[in-house]
Amino acid sequence: MSDTKTKPAEKSSPSRLRTALSGTAGITFLSIVMALVIGAFFIAFSDPAVQEASGYLFARPLDTFSAAWTAVVEAYKALLTGMLFDPAKLSSEGLVGALRPLSETITMATPLILGGLAVALAFRAGLFNIGAEGQIILGSIFAAYIGFAFDLPWFIHLPFAVLGAFVGGAIWGGIAGFLKAKTGAHEVITTIMLNWIAIYLVAWLLTKPAFLREGRLDPISPPVNSGAEYPTIVDQWRVHAGIIVAVLCAAGVAWLLDRSTLGFQFRAVGANPSAARTAGMNVGRMYILVMLIAGGLAGLAGSAQVLGTEKSLTGGISAGIGFDAITVALLGRANPWGVVAAGLLFGGLRAGGLNMQTATGTPIDIVLVIQALIVLFIAAPPLVRSVFRLPETGGAGFMQTAKGWNA
Repeated sequence: MSDTKTKPAEKSSPSRLRTALSGTAGITFLSIVMALVIGAFFIAFSDPAVQEASGYLFARPLDTFSAAWTAVVEAYKALLTGMLFDPAKLSSEGLVGALRPLSETITMATPLILGGLAVALAFRAGLFNIGAEGQIILGSIFAAYIGFAFDLPWFIHLPFAVLGAFVGGAIWGGIAGFLKAKTGAHEVITTIMLNWIAIYLVAWLLTKPAFLREGRLDPISPPVNSGAEYPTIVDQWRVHAGIIVAVLCAAGVAWLLDRSTLGFQFRAVGANPSAARTAGMNVGRMYILVMLIAGGLAGLAGSAQVLGTEKSLTGGISAGIGFDAITVALLGRANPWGVVAAGLLFGGLRAGGLNMQTATGTPIDIVLVIQALIVLFIAAPPLVRSVFRLPETGGAGFMQTAKGWNA
């Protein structure tokens, strides 16, 4: 009988599920889960019934936990109902009424997707475009003026107004790109300053007869002509053809980055501008071009507001979309299709948050906390991996955003 040596137990390799969850998509999913779990505690603590029951926590602990559970379940149920589907309206309004929450999600996601693409494209070129807010405002100004100042056939008027929105945003983004290329001025500073200039510019324009609606003293422009409006997809819904523009832009940005020579240059400059310059690329020209395109995309987000939902220009036309677009780009990993998914998620949180506040009295600020937590966890994948005990992946697959200060 031959000696048989017992082999040491081999170190078990991570399961496929754990390995998959440790990747980019898995970390994003787990970040959303963690944000929702933490958000549940905020919902419970802010609920009046839970606060009342907590006075008897040690005497009747089950009452406190039951009240907390009910508050969380009802709040998240209202959130989902406001995001996707309302079965209560199925019998009275039919499928169109029941799916109206989904239409509101898409409506609110449309400018977020376009703004997110503007930020994401700049990310891929190594630039941190904080100026989407101002670019949206300039796009809105151009689109609104073309929309109400001209009377053209719709097949000319609508494309003209949309093109004007792109040009307006491109001009505003191009200024930051030009300053970066020619003077080295950091795009974070210049875009923030341009945001404030745009905010005061639209406020000033809305005091002038050319932009102020006749018979009104409050800052609002004349309504855009019907020929310049984005057509609605379903009569009873607010969702409009701007979502088609957003998806086409996502496809265009994906093709630009992955299939074109210009996109390769953008990515090369974003990865290492010194190496790109040594390879013969004009880094300054790339900065100008990428900010022109990014600004134009943000301008299209302004067209979604003016030509799609609001139908006129106001001082608050941007509605903070340019700042939320930064979050959307981060959540989407600066990937065009990831930005589309992130825009739909955040659009859903906006739409569902309003329903959650109306139905349950839960403060809508909790939705903002959840959004912030999602970005926080996505920005710290080692934290997520440590919580769920996931294997390290070496960081592969995570996006490379803008470089450090003037790097």
